[in-house]
Amino acid sequence: MIILPSLEIVPAKYNGNILLSQIPINGSGDFTVTRATVATRVNASGLIESVASGIPRLDYFASGGVVGCPALLVEPSGSNGILNSTDTTTSWVLGANLTSGAIDVIGVTGNELTVALSGSNIGASAGRLRRTSMTIDLASGSTYTISFFLKKTGAHTIGGYYATIGGLLIGSGFDVSGSFSSGVITGFNTALTTNRIRRVEQWGTDVYRCSETFTMTASGTLTNINFAPLSGVTSQSNSAVDTELGFAAPQIELGSVPTSFIPTTTAAVTRNADAISVSGAVSGAIGQTEGTIYAEVDVTNLGFTRSFINVQDSSYASNAVRIESHLNQWRIHIKAASVNVLDEIIASPTISSGIYKIAIAYNNAASGVVFAVNGSIIYTNASALTMPSGMDRVHLGTRLISTSLDLFLNDRIRAAALYTTRLSNTQLALLTSPYTSYSQMASALSYTLG
Repeated sequence: MIILPSLEIVPAKYNGNILLSQIPINGSGDFTVTRATVATRVNASGLIESVASGIPRLDYFASGGVVGCPALLVEPSGSNGILNSTDTTTSWVLGANLTSGAIDVIGVTGNELTVALSGSNIGASAGRLRRTSMTIDLASGSTYTISFFLKKTGAHTIGGYYATIGGLLIGSGFDVSGSFSSGVITGFNTALTTNRIRRVEQWGTDVYRCSETFTMTASGTLTNINFAPLSGVTSQSNSAVDTELGFAAPQIELGSVPTSFIPTTTAAVTRNADAISVSGAVSGAIGQTEGTIYAEVDVTNLGFTRSFINVQDSSYASNAVRIESHLNQWRIHIKAASVNVLDEIIASPTISSGIYKIAIAYNNAASGVVFAVNGSIIYTNASALTMPSGMDRVHLGTRLISTSLDLFLNDRIRAAALYTTRLSNTQLALLTSPYTSYSQMASALSYTLG
């Protein structure tokens, strides 16, 4: 016989702020998207573009670059404090030994900057691209992320930045030849920040997003950001050779990951969070005392707690089944009648960057709760457990506690599905097995059982 999902969504189409599901066909499984501001996405051409408030962000970026099918981008609220972030041709001070021209690095406005350097010490103003007279207050104990895009337009592949905060300097060098350079710009006061994490992420052919996350150990004000191409593994006083690099989309934001680019002009801009859920009539599609929950996710950001998919009642305090992560470990959580029935952190395998197909199957029998990842069963509970009832809503990339959303995914969802039965271990392995095409994914969501 054929077992079909009771709810299936492969993000592809929307009508206004309604993200359309494939099953059920009567619209009761369609998700509502709430985001009161514009936001950006990567389109099918690999360019960053703005979408209107409330419109789901069908984003074509995946680990390693642009892909052929979109995924649903779900992020928390974020703000970019760097002004004129889409116009680096006019709002930044160009050193005397630099020449520039506008090129299209990532398609934000066409005003991104190409910087050509004529052999100069980057520690001097003549060899730097500078954004001065900034007043961005950074709080002690808070974590921030600075990010920008580099485009390799010539043979040179290394760029770096440093920022002045309260008279002290932080910064890093970035190798965009395809692998990260471990060199750090020298001569900076390391007492200002801790937990510094540097990333180089490829976005397309010769286009990279570079970022650094740091935690402030004292309050300070960001006053200057300087960017320069470098001749080698980084040093603040390193002399540079003739070279050319594209630079675009500078951003500083509160948080431990670089979120989607937030364009600014003359004032800081805030992007509201993506709230994506369906409730009410969908309750019949939710397996109550038994069921299966599936999601496919693209993980690019690591090291924090997040919710992938959450099925619950209106308060979350009473009944819920959800899949999330705790730092870089999987976590499954079941609540029934306000009791934590199961709250399990799975130590192995750990989560790294990449695409994961995940599913939890549950019922109240012994060994009734099973969790599968990418074709393998990685957790089984041997005890009979009380299962939830009364669940009437599904949240993608968040959970709802009382009236507040938290544990935002900060990444992309490629598919999700519910079943009102507890699929067998064999079926879970098939459901979560890797595939190579959209048609294989569609067929995997329903099987012939004989």
